[in-house]
Amino acid sequence: MLLQLSTTHYPATDLGFLLAKNPVRAQEFSMSFGTARIFYPVATDENCTCALMLDVDPVALVRGKNSGEGLLSQYVNDRPYAATSFLSVTIAQVLRSAMSGVCKEKPELALTAIPLRAQLEGVPASPPLLEKLFAPLGYEVEATPVGPRHCRLVLRAMTKLSDLLSHLYVLIPVLDDNKHYFIGDDEVEKLLRRGAGWLEQHPERELIVARYLKKQKRLIRVALERLAPVEEGDETGDTVKDEEEQRAERPLSLHQIRLDTVARVLKEAGVKRVLDLGCGEGRLMRELLKDGQFEFVRGVDASHRALDNAADKLRFDRMPDRQKERVELLFGVLTYRDERYSGFDAAALVEVIEHLDPARLPALERVVWEFARPGMIVVTTPNRDYNSVWESLPAGSMRHRDHRFEWTRAEFESWAKSVADKFNYSVETSPLGPEHETLGAPSQMAIFRRG
Repeated sequence: MLLQLSTTHYPATDLGFLLAKNPVRAQEFSMSFGTARIFYPVATDENCTCALMLDVDPVALVRGKNSGEGLLSQYVNDRPYAATSFLSVTIAQVLRSAMSGVCKEKPELALTAIPLRAQLEGVPASPPLLEKLFAPLGYEVEATPVGPRHCRLVLRAMTKLSDLLSHLYVLIPVLDDNKHYFIGDDEVEKLLRRGAGWLEQHPERELIVARYLKKQKRLIRVALERLAPVEEGDETGDTVKDEEEQRAERPLSLHQIRLDTVARVLKEAGVKRVLDLGCGEGRLMRELLKDGQFEFVRGVDASHRALDNAADKLRFDRMPDRQKERVELLFGVLTYRDERYSGFDAAALVEVIEHLDPARLPALERVVWEFARPGMIVVTTPNRDYNSVWESLPAGSMRHRDHRFEWTRAEFESWAKSVADKFNYSVETSPLGPEHETLGAPSQMAIFRRG
């Protein structure tokens, strides 16, 4: 099996830092099913290619515990040369730090999208299936048949290396009907961990889950149920999310209060270019576009469905050309550095942070406060103290099933202050919505200003 990773990023030999594999020497790794070797056929400042070659021993497979359900019990098979689950496991073990986005020497580079090319030999899939799986992730896909059942696959994209490796790690086993390892609950966790941020919105999500989990119905059901909240109410604010939260928050029109307040804060600050992070269906964008002060508004969301809905509700296809120049909708993940987030007077995160796992918040903080670094950042999030006011909300529950946390006023203030101190911003927190005499307001807002 052969995987080649290439870049023309300058200097291209930075690929060695990202992979934590020195271009000047070949390396060998012993696997339970064979031997993996890393070497660089090309290593110049203009172009660098790293090759991962895996030699699988089919006889050892028959004799070992990983022989599978009889499918690998033959001495003659395609296991030594086809890009199968063995390659996926090898990527996870040999390139673990790169797939996790860790680069000690150049940490910022690991968070940066660079031109990457991946070439795999002997992929057991048809060109239409490969296009269906990889194109929605932003890849230019070139699939060349090399026999009745296999293809040479070339992927090109401007992306982060960690994203590319995670996509390969998940999708290679999807192509392989003869997985060599046991499929159990652990595989569900691996799939969800490595698919975080992209699998939820993939149009072939159900196909990917079913094939990755080898058509085991119980595991498929568990995985899809855990992905469902992002499908039905993406992590940044689509229709279902809004409906669920508004059911809990009735009779208040709390979401409109949020939008009006954030729009007013931005207007009073005199900002002209606004980045709406986690824009959902574009409700804040619609408010801002009503005011000629806002010259340009860019909405970013990790849900293609939400962006399509935003385009419909903004009536983008019927906008006059002059109005179209003021607005842009982009697919993007908020925990990855992206140059498209830079150059704005202000950024807004309206009911966004609570949809992220707490462990991912530091990545969001760096992306927004350190790298994008607008002059003003406005954040709103629910006030957990207030939840007991609503009789319709069961005790101890959150306002939406995709919320990963909800902070009290003290917790939110502590977080906002720590972020401001860390990234040289000042911050003011305030209640948002009608206030209860002891529990505060239903929502809360922090306004960060760059020092």
